[in-house]
Amino acid sequence: MALHGIIFDMDGTLVDSGLDFDAIRRDIGLPERHPILEGVEAIPEGPEHDRALEILHRHEHEGAVRATPYPGVAELLQRLGQLELHTGVLTRNSRASVTTTFGLLDWTFDTVLTREDAPAKPDPTGVLAICRDWNVAPADVLFVGDYLFDLQAGHNAGTRAALFAPGPMPAWSDEADWVVKEFDELGELIEQLCDGT
Repeated sequence: MALHGIIFDMDGTLVDSGLDFDAIRRDIGLPERHPILEGVEAIPEGPEHDRALEILHRHEHEGAVRATPYPGVAELLQRLGQLELHTGVLTRNSRASVTTTFGLLDWTFDTVLTREDAPAKPDPTGVLAICRDWNVAPADVLFVGDYLFDLQAGHNAGTRAALFAPGPMPAWSDEADWVVKEFDELGELIEQLCDGT
C-alpha cells in the first residue's frame, strides 16, 4: 500500500474516557453486551427513547471531560503532520462529546465524522466519505481502532486495519492486519508503510 492517510477511532484508541459501557446498558435497560447505539435506535420514538438518549449523552459528556490521551498519541499526531499524511477520526460517539474532548486537548484533524454524520461503524460509509474528502483510495488508508467494529468498518471500505490493544489481547485480534500495543509501535508501523517496507 502507498500510505496517504490514517483514520482513527476515538474512545479506547486516541483517548481513554473511562466510559463504563456495562453501566450505560444498565442505566438504559439494554441486555448485556448488546450494542448501545443499535439498542437505543430500536426503542420507539417517545419518552423512553428520549430518556435513553439523555442517559447516553450524560455518560458521553462525563467521559469527554475526563478523557486522557494514551501515551504517545500527541507525539504520533505531530509526526503524521511532518509526514504530510491526512488524519481523520470516525467515531460512534456524538459530535458534542468529540468537540468537548478535542477542544480540551487542543487537537485538530483533517476530517472528523461522528454518529450524526454517517451510519455507525461497522458500516463503511464514514470511512468511504473520509477517503473521498481526501481524494485518496481506501487501499492507501490505514484504519486504527480498538474494537471489532473499527476493523470491520475499515475492511468493509477496503482499507487496511490496525488493532490498538494496550491490554489483554481481545478475541477479535485475528481480524486485524496488524496489532499494536502502544503508539510507539504504531509509529514504527506507519514509518514502514510510508517507506513501502
